[in-house]
Order: sequence, then structure tokens, then C-alpha cells
Amino acid sequence: MKHSTIAKTFTAAAATILALAMGPSAQAQNKGCSAGMLRGTFAYTSIGAITAPPELAGPFGEIGTQYFDGTGGTTGSATLSTNGSINQVTVTGTYTVNADCTGTMTLLIQEFQATVHVTFVIANGGDEFQAIETETGFVITRLGHRLFPGKAI
Repeated sequence: MKHSTIAKTFTAAAATILALAMGPSAQAQNKGCSAGMLRGTFAYTSIGAITAPPELAGPFGEIGTQYFDGTGGTTGSATLSTNGSINQVTVTGTYTVNADCTGTMTLLIQEFQATVHVTFVIANGGDEFQAIETETGFVITRLGHRLFPGKAI
């Protein structure tokens, strides 16, 4: 009888551990996000540093607006400071969104003819995103908030 109780306890514990282990994995796989969830105009701030190449090395800051069309296209404009040098820039690009609310952007900075790659996560039901630039030598994070929360315009 003692073995039966131990076996039942062990079986219940194993089932609970298995369920808990599978739960986060299943949730992470599909949260229902798509390119359409990232739609509208967002105000954003970027902050960090550039470590290489040496001619660009130094602190970095940026504020701007970015429009996402809901189908994978994006445009924007910003004011940025690279080691104290101020520039106005415009960007065009593309983005993809995965079902788990992560995604990537490829942005062309028109004034410098430079391409920047960004990895992001959609937050707060599509009203925010958090991002990091993935270029070697760039340690820059970005936080964006929809200008009109709850309205994908």
C-alpha cells in the first residue's frame, strides 16, 4: 500500500513537471502576433554607444517617429547624436513579425546610405516595441510607443 501511494505521488509530480515545462514552450510558439499587429506611427527613443568603427565610436542617442504599414513596410524620421554630432535622418525599410511577437527590421538610413538591422519584441498588445540594433560595434537599444495607443492608424 505504501508503494502505491509513493507511485501515485511520483506520477502526479511527474505530470505536473511535464505540464509546467510544456506550458511556456507552447505559449512562446504562438502568441498570435503578425505584421498587422505592428501598425501605425510610433514615437521612439534609442540610446547606447557605438564601439566600432573608431571614427563613429562614442555615445549615441536618437529620437524619432516611425510608421509601420501593417504589411511589412516602414518609414521614419529622426534626430540623432553620434558622439555629439547631430544629424537629421530619414529611414525606409522592411520588417517581419513572428507569431511569438518577436521580429526583425532592415532599415536604410537615406542620408548615409547605411543599412541597420534591428531585432525587436512587440509589447503591450501592439502599442509598444523594444528593440536592439544588431550591427557589430553598435550597442543601441530602442523603445517605441504608439502615438495613439489602441489605434493602429
